[in-house]
Amino acid sequence: MEKVPMTAEGLKSLEDELKILKSVERPAIIKAIAAAREHGDLSENAEYTSAREKQGFIEGRVIEVEDIISRAEVIDYFKLTGTVVKFGATVQLADEDTDEKVKYQIVGPYEADLTKRRISVTSPIGRALIGKTVGDTVEVQTPSGARSYEVVTVQFK
Repeated sequence: MEKVPMTAEGLKSLEDELKILKSVERPAIIKAIAAAREHGDLSENAEYTSAREKQGFIEGRVIEVEDIISRAEVIDYFKLTGTVVKFGATVQLADEDTDEKVKYQIVGPYEADLTKRRISVTSPIGRALIGKTVGDTVEVQTPSGARSYEVVTVQFK
């Protein structure tokens, strides 16, 4: 069973999602199925079919989240220091072509969220950054072609 690296925040988020799925979503869909059943013939009941599909999705997600939580390996990046990029680091990069700067935090695959500038340690850029230090250059293949970045800062906060 492969361990999944994760921050404490990522684990809490998954635990919160699991709690909502089990205590809110699951009971609500059970009520919706019961209400749809009362409408008669189930073979032509779109509400019933839709509710059963949603129930399948919820149950599948419960199993998936429970599996991820059971394999979670929480890494306390607050205890880490230095200038070498590791899991949990917040890295500022400078695009070598445009000099545009961007910051990313390297997190586990199930907590990555580009809108929050959190990238997965298993993503192409995450893999390229691990082990690099301030001043190093990384080249990453992106959908728009190869890009080069310089590591400007590495922080563990």
